[in-house]
Formats: sequence, structure tokens, C-alpha cells
Amino acid sequence: MNETFSPPIDAPTADTRRAPLLPRWLLAAVCLVLAFGFLDARGIWDPDEGRYTNIALTMLDRGEWLTPMRNLETGHWTKPPGAYWLIAASVSAFGETAWAARLPIALSYLACVLLAAGCARRLAPGSGRLAALIYATCLLPAGAAQLITADYPLAAAQALAMYAFVRYRFADAGAGAAARGAWLPAMWAAFALGFMIKGPPALLPLLAVAALGALAPGPSGAWRWHVLGAALFAALALPWYLTMGLRHEGLMEYFLGAEVVDRVATDRFGRHPEWYGWLKIYLPTLLLGTLPWTGELLRWARALPARVRAWRERQARAEQAGALLLALWIALPLLVFCLAQSRLPLYLLPTFLPLAVAMAATRHARGRGVPDLRWLLLWALLLLGLRYAAAQWDTHKDASEWAQAIRARSAAPVEEVLFVEDMARYGLRLHLGAEVEKLSRQPREQPRFNPEYDEPLRRELEHAGDAPGSVFVAKQALWPPLRQQIAGYGYRAQALGEPYRGRVIFRVERAPPAAPPPLRE
Repeated sequence: MNETFSPPIDAPTADTRRAPLLPRWLLAAVCLVLAFGFLDARGIWDPDEGRYTNIALTMLDRGEWLTPMRNLETGHWTKPPGAYWLIAASVSAFGETAWAARLPIALSYLACVLLAAGCARRLAPGSGRLAALIYATCLLPAGAAQLITADYPLAAAQALAMYAFVRYRFADAGAGAAARGAWLPAMWAAFALGFMIKGPPALLPLLAVAALGALAPGPSGAWRWHVLGAALFAALALPWYLTMGLRHEGLMEYFLGAEVVDRVATDRFGRHPEWYGWLKIYLPTLLLGTLPWTGELLRWARALPARVRAWRERQARAEQAGALLLALWIALPLLVFCLAQSRLPLYLLPTFLPLAVAMAATRHARGRGVPDLRWLLLWALLLLGLRYAAAQWDTHKDASEWAQAIRARSAAPVEEVLFVEDMARYGLRLHLGAEVEKLSRQPREQPRFNPEYDEPLRRELEHAGDAPGSVFVAKQALWPPLRQQIAGYGYRAQALGEPYRGRVIFRVERAPPAAPPPLRE
């Protein structure tokens, strides 16, 4: 039996529920423009975009795609390499440009649009096109569509996994057991892709899958397909972790301790760990991120308590399995994010796909479809305008501006930029073609994995401090004592031009030997 989304009690009758649809060509045009409009209008922004592109380009330079490295000396172990692989592949194919670096993010956005439509067609028949439109034009998904992080590839992998589950659980009437069951290994393969992008958080939608199986059991015999799928997941997702664990003693303990347990249970990373942090971060993310469709979100949320009461009955859960899955898909990951001590707005990005489906189902059940096209086009133009304004924003985060400033001050080609106790601008790797390092003034005790500094200043000076291709950057307030410190090491620091954004850009060369004292007659 084909189970579908059950509309609200006060929904219009089937005879009157004829919501206007957006023409496919116009929907496609809106999505393509929002995906690719101004894709390279701004430079790479640090720290996030710079870090991802830097690691991807370092992989290409080294010809070694397994070990994420922020430069030739220091590994970067906060995430598995899936997102870096996507960026590196795009840059390798299309050149070292901001457009190529952002292309995987734009494609992930388009994939989520298509998968929102696919899920809605099964969970809320008749609302597929509307769900695609809602997802494509929500402020957060559209705004994040050109921001280089792991969150959009993760969202696309999770969406693909849940689409495969929906195809299994809500298969067409008459679908054969083999054709239906084959979607479960596909689900596990997609989760493996997400696991290679961001690790354990990729598996959060499995909470909804397991909960639905307990509350509204599906077809019998699914366990065989899950066993096959779990084996496929292990074959795809675990080899990299095992390989790196064998190469780097203690790395698995670091992954599980710092990157999983500490992010969930401690305030180690200082990302809004207060007891009210979830309210401060996630409530605005949901209310503002779903604009201009926030009204539909509130209608869905307002109707949810009555549905939950109805779901106490087994028959109601079976009849409304689609609605139940949506509620679980939204609520369970959101609960985990609220309980975790590390909280950022983009953590909720994967949740916006089931939110879009739920909002589309709510609007469709009320007999409402696409709003006035003039209003829709104005909103799309506003989103593009915001994107253009961001590109014109004068910000210290723009690595392309830093690259111009360094080029203007350096007569020789720049091969290495060394930041002394300052934020490393890793976006320079793409815009300047230079390796980037962060130096401490003195030796420091640092963790073995993901240290803050690459090496002390003196060691860098001894290795290649006076190389003509090396340029240093330090804050103006640090410049006088730093210059004196460098002189004490037997080198001379020379500022290159005027300071830039409160920083002194300088070169270092060996100091000439002191002249012998004049002979006395």
C-alpha cells in the first residue's frame, strides 16, 4: 500500500484543492540563477572558505589525496577529506578560481532542490514542485549556496540518503520486493558519502529512520537489505579512517575525543555553549532562515501537537507515516543540535530540506500554491542583490584583497606568506599561489593534532626566513618588539610599504656582519 502525507484536519476537499504550479522552465531558471549568480563575484573569505580551498589545493600540489594538510608541515584533522576532494576535483578541472572552488557548493544546492521535490512527491503528493521552490528560495539555503564549507555537501549526501529511504518506504504500488529493497543499500551508500564529508553527524537522519521503523513498521524483510547496506557503508566509509589511524598513532582517539565527544559534551570550541545557546542560535536560524515562507513553518508547527496526540494510536501512525517521518526527520536532529554544546547556524542546513517538504505539504493542503510571480521574482532579485552587496563589502576577510596588497608591495614573486601570531589568511593559497603558515613568537606547548601554530618564528627563520619568496605579516602593535626580536636572531626585518588593515607586511634578510672597529694608530 502506498502511504502518503496526511493533510491537516481542516484541509480543503480534494475537489477544491487545486494549487497553482510554477512552470518547470521558470522554476529551473530561478534555481540556476540562484545557484550560479555572482558565483565568483567576491574573493575567498577567511577563515572557512580559505581553509577548505587551501587544503584542497595543497592536496593537488602534493599529489597526495588521503592526508589533509594545511601546508607542507602540518596536517588538518578536523574533518575527513570528502569536501576537500570535491573542491580539489573542481579546481583541477576548471582552474584555480573562486568560481571553480565554489562550484561543488552550488551543485550541492541544486541537488538538494531536486531531492526536496523527489521527497515531497512521495510524502505529500502534488507538492513536489512547490517543495523545490520553497527550498530554493529560503533565505538560509539560498544564502549558503556559495559559501565554501562542508555543510552543503553534507546536506546533499543526507538528502540523497533520505530520498533513497523514502523511495523504499513509500514505494509505488506494485513495486517488486527486490526493486523496492535495493533502495536501502543506496541509502547506506549515500550515508557513507556524508560520513566521508563530515563524519558521525552525517548519520543523524538515521535516528528518524529507526524511530519510524519502531513507531510505524514498514515492509517485512528489510533487515536483509539493511545488513547489505551496512556492509556497503563499511566498505566505502571506513577504509580512510582505518588507514589514517594506522599511519598516525592516536588519531582515532583524537577524532572520537575532540571532534565528536568534546563538540557534543563540552565547550572546548567556544561555539555558544551556554544553556540558552540553542535558543540564541537556532531560533533565529529557523525563523529568519525560512523567509519568506516562515508563515508556513509556523502553521506546520502549530498543527504538530494535535498530530502527535493522534499518533498515540498505531493506526494513525501507519496511515500518516509520511507526516510522521517528516516530523522525526526535523525534530530528532534538531534535538541533538540543541543538546550539543557546539552550536552554529549552518549545522541546521540539512534540516531545511524536510522543513521545505513540510512547508510545501502544509501550503498545498490549504489549496495554496505558488504566490504571485511578481512577488517571487522580486524576492529572487533581492537574494541576488544581497549576494552582490556581500561581494562589494569591504571586509578584512577577503583574501583576494590581501593578495593584491601583498603583490603591490613585493617586487619578487611570493611563494610563502607567514603570519606571526595573527589569523592566517589561507585564502591566499588560491589568490596568490603561496603557501600559508602561522608562526608563534616563542616555542609553545601544542596538541599533536591540529596545533594552532605551525612552528616558532626562530625555527622558520633558520629554515628559510630570508628566502626572497617569503613574506611575513604581523599586527602593527606587535611590529616594534617583533622587529627587535628578529634582530636579536641575526636578521633584519624590512617593512614593505604602508601597513594594510592594521598589519605590517615585511621581508626578512640576514643582517650583514658588524663592521670591525677601526684600528687605532
